[in-house]
Amino acid sequence: MRTVWLLRGGDVLASGEVAESFADRARGLLGHAHYDGALLLLGTRTVHTAGMRFPVDVAFLDKDLYVLATTTLRTWSVALPRRRGAHILEAQAGAFERWRLEAGDQIEIRETT
Repeated sequence: MRTVWLLRGGDVLASGEVAESFADRARGLLGHAHYDGALLLLGTRTVHTAGMRFPVDVAFLDKDLYVLATTTLRTWSVALPRRRGAHILEAQAGAFERWRLEAGDQIEIRETT
């Protein structure tokens, strides 16, 4: 996984990681007791929280990283894919409210130095 900054309109939302490989996407946030930041799952249309230790905020993104919809998943839940969904952004529950992330926002990725 590579470490990045996640931005919206040039403002930093959080540090994050990008899961590009199948293994990284499959592992996701499993094994974490909590998670500061966000995880971008490229090429993923749905997620589950089976085995997770905490609820997560989930944003469904289109191919251009525009937020299509957001939801919060309790542990042992499954998110159904959204039409035009291409990627998923995950964060610990409550993060999206703090960031004021909503449908229509575009996420930007900036490499850390």
